[in-house]
Amino acid sequence: MKRWIDKTIMVTGGSGFLGSHVVERLRAAGCSRIIVPRSRDYDLRNQQTAMSLIEQTKPDLIIHLAASVGGIEANRKNPGAFFYDNLSMGIHLMEAARRGGVEKFVACGTICSYPKHAPVPFREETLWDGYPEETNAPYGLAKKMLLVQSQAYRQQYGFNSIFLLPVNLYGPRDNFDLETSHVIPALIRKCVEAKERNENHIVVWGTGQVTREFLYVEDAAEAIVLAAEYYDGDQPVNIGTGEEISIKDLAELIARETGFTGEIRWDTGKPDGQPRRCLDVRKAREYFGFQARVSLREGLRRTIAWYVAQRAQRG
Repeated sequence: MKRWIDKTIMVTGGSGFLGSHVVERLRAAGCSRIIVPRSRDYDLRNQQTAMSLIEQTKPDLIIHLAASVGGIEANRKNPGAFFYDNLSMGIHLMEAARRGGVEKFVACGTICSYPKHAPVPFREETLWDGYPEETNAPYGLAKKMLLVQSQAYRQQYGFNSIFLLPVNLYGPRDNFDLETSHVIPALIRKCVEAKERNENHIVVWGTGQVTREFLYVEDAAEAIVLAAEYYDGDQPVNIGTGEEISIKDLAELIARETGFTGEIRWDTGKPDGQPRRCLDVRKAREYFGFQARVSLREGLRRTIAWYVAQRAQRG
């Protein structure tokens, strides 16, 4: 991070799942002037609050990771809140950054922005070729507006804002609340708890036939830091592994790694979500040299070990 090592870096969402790993990666690279605004102190949905934050802290680089996010059920229950929170935070913070003379803005979107039936692997050029999967469309569209804002601000103001599209993340410090978590932490928790209680089955939403791609959170943090250092382009860039797995195979893999030997029952009355998710990740390699290092099996082992250790500490 030679470009930013002596400058002030703000990481919104820096105390959260992905953000905490990004902050660690920045510190390991030698960056010492890192600002992590907390939502209890700064409600970025408020325009004046966002302006005041930038005026007070004067960052040179902003990595915007703050988001309202959750799994399928959370998206179904909170479409309005997810749309408003994510759209307003992004709009106000980027405008405040532009007005405040911030050198660079790194915006993280979501692959929920891709069309429901986008050709696999998802290529950045197809981002606008259809409507997103309905259960998470409000969230996906709100985040995609950051790309529109980034490109518009670059065109009119010469503002250096880049837009990244991370795939589904997992790893230590993930959200394991069954009401709001994504599929990997939910499956890990279900398997671990069923094993502890000697239960003979777990229930998983959907058919298990859909596919997903997963990126270990430390790899995602590395990608974001590399993009902040080396990428200054106007086009969106996928961040992932380029490998997909069915939810059925994923559930069976997590069951094996947790030692759960019971039955996996599928609740086919619940939604599957998008049929397939897998990214074309060539641009990330080409533009800033990112390639995922941690395999899914190894990442799951690390995540399970962390979760089990956390449960043991809580007693």
